[in-house]
Formats: sequence, C-alpha cells, structure tokens
Amino acid sequence: MRVSRLHDPFRRGQVAIAALFLSLGFQYATWAARIPAVKADLGLTAAEVGVLLMAAGVGAAVSFPVVAWLMRRLGSRRLALLSQLGLALLLLALAAAPNYPVALLVMCADGVLVGCLNVAMNAQGAALETRHERNTMAKLHATFSAGSLLAALLASGMTAATGSVAAHFAVAVALLAVLGVSARTGLLDDAAPADAAAPADSADSAAPAERSERPRKPGRRRWTVPSSLTLWMCCAMVFGTVAEGAMNDWSALYLKDVADASAELAPLGIAVVSGMMVVARLFADGWRARWGDGRVVLLGSAVAGAGLAAALVSGGVAPALAGFACMGLGIAAVTPCVYAAAARQGSDALTLVAAMGTTGLLAGPPLIGFIAGASDLAWGMGAVAASAVAVSLCSTRIRWTPAPVARTEASRA
Repeated sequence: MRVSRLHDPFRRGQVAIAALFLSLGFQYATWAARIPAVKADLGLTAAEVGVLLMAAGVGAAVSFPVVAWLMRRLGSRRLALLSQLGLALLLLALAAAPNYPVALLVMCADGVLVGCLNVAMNAQGAALETRHERNTMAKLHATFSAGSLLAALLASGMTAATGSVAAHFAVAVALLAVLGVSARTGLLDDAAPADAAAPADSADSAAPAERSERPRKPGRRRWTVPSSLTLWMCCAMVFGTVAEGAMNDWSALYLKDVADASAELAPLGIAVVSGMMVVARLFADGWRARWGDGRVVLLGSAVAGAGLAAALVSGGVAPALAGFACMGLGIAAVTPCVYAAAARQGSDALTLVAAMGTTGLLAGPPLIGFIAGASDLAWGMGAVAASAVAVSLCSTRIRWTPAPVARTEASRA
C-alpha cells in the first residue's frame, strides 16, 4: 500500500531538516545583506567591516571543541533546535549593538552557533539517509541556497519600506521562529551516542554479567586525533567552501571591474552561480545514486575549476558568465557529499569537517580580497579556480563508502 507524503516518515523528516537548512541560509544572508547599514550605523571603516566579517569565521574556526562536546551532551536534535533559536536572537543583538566591540562579540558568537547548527543539521540529514536508505543531502543543501535567496528578497523589500535594521531583523526573527516550530516535530531522535553505541551494544549482549560489574561512564570519552581520512575530508571541505563563498561575494565585482560589464549585467554573476547551484543540488542526489559520491565530487570540482579558469583566460562578459555557471554546477554537490561521508565516520569527524567548512565559507571571501588587493581581482578569481581543482585532488585521497541507494517508487509502496 502506498504511503501518503503526509504520513511518510522520510518525507516528514526531510521537511523538518530542510527547515533547518533554510534557516541557516536565511539567517546568514539576512545579516550579510544589511552590512552597509550596520557600517553606517556604527561608523565603521572598510577595514573594520572586514574584521567584523572575519570575526564570524574566527568563531566558526574555534567552535570545534565546543560543538563536539555539545553534540555528545545534547545530541543533534536538541543542538539543532537550540542553535537555530540562538541564531535568530543574534540578529536582534546585532541590530541593537551599541558599538563596534559588541558587534564583534555578536559576530563571533554567530560563527560558533553557525558551527553548531551546521553540524547538527548535517548529522540529521545523514541519519535520515541511513535510516531510510534514500539520498537527500543534496536537496537539503539546495534549501540552504533557497534560504539565501529568500533573505535577499526580504532585505530588498524591507530596505525599500524602511531603513530600520531593527525592523528588518524583527521580521526575519519571526520567520525563523516559524521555521523552528516547523522543524521541531519532524527531527530524528538521537537513539544513542553516535560513536560508541554499536560496539558497546554488541559487547553488552554477549556478556550481560559483565555489564552489571562494569557500568558505563558516558561522559568520559576522550577526543581522539583525527584520522588521515578525516583530514583529507577537511581539506576538500575548506577548498570547496572557499570557492562557494568567494563566488557569491566577488562575481559581481569581477564582472564590473575586470570584464567591463554594465551595471545592469553585473548582478547576474551571483544569479548565475546561485541558480546553477540550486538546480544542480536538486538533481545531485540522483547523480550520487547512479555514479557514487566520489565520482560526483571528482568530476564536478574538475569541471568547476577548468570552466572558471578557461573563462578567466578568455576574458569578457559572456565567457565569465559561462565560467560562473560551470562553477555553480560543479561545486554544488561537494559539500553534501563530503558531509555525508564525514557523518559515516562519527560525530567528531563530522564536527571537525563542518567547522572547517564554515570557516572556509566565512573566511574565503576576505582571503580572495587579500589576493586581489596584492595583485588584481583576476588573480583572486584564479585562486577560486585553483581551490576547485584542489577539491578534485583531495577527493582522490578520500575512501568513499557507498551512499544509500535511492529506492524505486515500486519498492516504496
């Protein structure tokens, strides 16, 4: 008998986890869209704005031990809900920040909570794939991009209606509250500590007498040195998110200053990259089931790097847009695949990989700006192409385990 979408546990979990991904993309793009207004309100220089943006990256980078501890203590479900709520409240804190030091603290805290939500929601997505043997990570990451688009539209409308950052962020917080409530009922429960449950259970079932003599000590597991596999995943994630973040922040400026595009055409850079990423992520779960995660990452990142490099060498607006399309298409599936692979290695591996991913996403744009300042933006975009090629090289060092195979419609009946 066919299960309706309303009562399908997979669909219910997918919608709930998608609400978390949508929340993160929406929250990130909401404050990023009002950076000019925050700059004016606090009287900041361009350099101070750069440090403000970097503060979020620093918070994400140092969040690893905190997130790892919270994941073991709270589990992915509770951590996701609490960090989603915290990120909503931080928007109000940023709007009310009376001075630059307070704004720096708010942004640093934002980076930590982004790290928390990033790990928790990807753990939920990986668990959903494993439990139901159906691919969904790429579609979940597509909702992150959709959240950014929704935030951009809201920012445009609120800026036209009122110059108040506080009013804009209050509306955003209300929408985030709705998303949090939507996610609450459908998230997966954490049945056991992620890394220790299986071996301990098998040992206990074999020797019930010893279990009573040697009680468990759940809070005592120590953090271990990351394996080489985890470190290669970290490298792939950093390079992938550097490329993703830099394209969103620098593509319009490249079109205007280097490719000599008109003011009307320059914003198309972001639209092309974001649009291709959303489309690719909607189809990427099917690619994963057909070809495997490793091949999708290897070929996709190679296409992204080669396409952008060819566009930079050719010059001009049309080649640039084609290169941006290659980058969006090829890099889109990198983070979903690497997150899924890291989750299969345990919560500590996922936490470290996610922390590196958040760091790359937030620190990548300032890094490309530094390269552009030392030479020019063409070299900065060249570094983005090199980052995509580096992902391809790193993917060859990762031992990819088979992703859950999407079942046919007949088997779901």
